[in-house]
Amino acid sequence: MITFSVSLDVDTTTAKLTEAILAVPMGLVAHINGQANAAKRGLTVPSDQILEVFRPDFAVRVWQADKRAGIDIPLRIHVYEADGKTWVAMRSPGAVFAPYNNALLDQIAAELQPIFDKILACLTPYKKTP
Repeated sequence: MITFSVSLDVDTTTAKLTEAILAVPMGLVAHINGQANAAKRGLTVPSDQILEVFRPDFAVRVWQADKRAGIDIPLRIHVYEADGKTWVAMRSPGAVFAPYNNALLDQIAAELQPIFDKILACLTPYKKTP
């Protein structure tokens, strides 16, 4: 799991990530705003948002490699508030596809990792995964 804190609020962090996602280019498949959804029910919760990110050409390749892996796409970036800080968390593409033990999925993950590194690099202090 890639996890790091940033010195921005959740909304600003999410906005920066969204800009980076579109610039790469990847697709923002969904933006789930947890606190806004909770507020619709009269509930107050700390900031919590999820960005679902992928692209159709990668999706088709995932399905061709192993249809079961479709459950694991799009990939998700979780931005949330905890302990007075804003946190960003994401399972790396390699970690997401590793359970399938499939060389084609491993290749897709290897192509996706630098794309997601670039997305996350719009935030400080993110460092590329080893």
